[in-house]
Amino acid sequence: MQKTVTIYGAGYVGLVTAVCLAELGHRVLLIDTQVEKIAALSQGICPIFEPGLPELLARHSQSGLLTFSTDLSAGVAHGLFQFIAVGTPSNPDGSANLEYVFDVARGIVEQSILMAPSEPRPQGSVASDKHSKEVSRQSNKQIPIIVVKSTVPVGTSQEIKKLMGNNFNIISNPEFLKQGAAIEDAMHPDRIIIGAENEQAFQHMRDLYADLHTQLIEMDLASAELTKYASNAYLATRISFINEMSQLAEHVGADIDMIRRGMGSDKRIGPHFLMAGCGYGGSCFPKDVSALINMSEAVSCDASILQAAEKVNQHQKQILFQKISAYFSGDLKNKTIALWGLAFKPNTDDMREAPSRVLIDALLKAGASVQAYDPAARVQAEKIYDKKITYCETAQAALDQADILVIVTEWDEFKSPDFNVIRDALRYPAIFDGRNLYDPAVVTAHGLKYFSIGRGT
Repeated sequence: MQKTVTIYGAGYVGLVTAVCLAELGHRVLLIDTQVEKIAALSQGICPIFEPGLPELLARHSQSGLLTFSTDLSAGVAHGLFQFIAVGTPSNPDGSANLEYVFDVARGIVEQSILMAPSEPRPQGSVASDKHSKEVSRQSNKQIPIIVVKSTVPVGTSQEIKKLMGNNFNIISNPEFLKQGAAIEDAMHPDRIIIGAENEQAFQHMRDLYADLHTQLIEMDLASAELTKYASNAYLATRISFINEMSQLAEHVGADIDMIRRGMGSDKRIGPHFLMAGCGYGGSCFPKDVSALINMSEAVSCDASILQAAEKVNQHQKQILFQKISAYFSGDLKNKTIALWGLAFKPNTDDMREAPSRVLIDALLKAGASVQAYDPAARVQAEKIYDKKITYCETAQAALDQADILVIVTEWDEFKSPDFNVIRDALRYPAIFDGRNLYDPAVVTAHGLKYFSIGRGT
């Protein structure tokens, strides 16, 4: 059965959620305060790079199932389901900034009051402090369902409940979207986590997601909130673990790729998130690990494993520069570095916390120049570096007059290059591979020096 859904926040999570719920046949209104973004979306212009997203955006903008607005009151009037999907960036201390989450919650309450008939209202909520009005929902008078999609610390949903009063159902429904595969994850999820406090709320969410045919795991609000953080922190820890092993492997003459295959074949371990490289980045892992550390410290719980994962990742992001600096005996002045990859991972244009940024900053500080190519992230890079680096139209162009080649992002188009062309283009025939894309024996057979992660010199 078709449901009416309002989503606040047209960022990565909000937009993907909106188009996918529209794909399921629901009528979705996407709200954002950025006038230019909403205008672009209304014209079918996708603001982010994500495979499959532009097609769904265009389809459901035309079908009428997906509409856009900057008017919060229109959002409150539209949806039985009110999704909060705004950002929760890190504060300086690593905690999650919940300013935008509570701004939306307060806005929903205030608009609901303005739209409601005048009736006596029990005390005990922010709404009752301002007016004595009972919130009603259109003609069916259903209790509005507030779905917290944003990644928020444990206890946030309860704080929202206190703010909004008993006239709303509060649900925690964390997202588990991988950038580069978000549409697939949303339409074919491993599981859907639902945190709620009553059977009515659970049933509403079962109805909303009925056509996804996946397991719905129902739990309390706090457990749902912590499940999100624990999942991301565990995956980040796996990456840091294999990266730490890569450092040891390099020192003792072992091959981390062989080690990964040996470990991953164990059914208790599995192969996922065991690829050694130059560190993880993006909008989730760094932020969520930091927030979980902050949550642990706030209640005097030890967070040694999380702190170690974060420390290893920070060190791993410096590995490529250390190798490059050693190759040139510490003198990088006037060296030109060809850089393949800017985004923190392939199939996205996101450069938040990207390892490329740590490397670029270090190279520029050392006096080197950078010629970079990325299939999707050029616009984002220009916002960060302006004219401090050179942006190339192709991978081949980045090699022109360069001293060495460095690979930071494992885009598919980098996986089968012509090594003879690379060798002939570089002043120093050397590849520094931060993602272990190539067989060392193949690269060296073409007359190139090859420096990878955890596989010797």
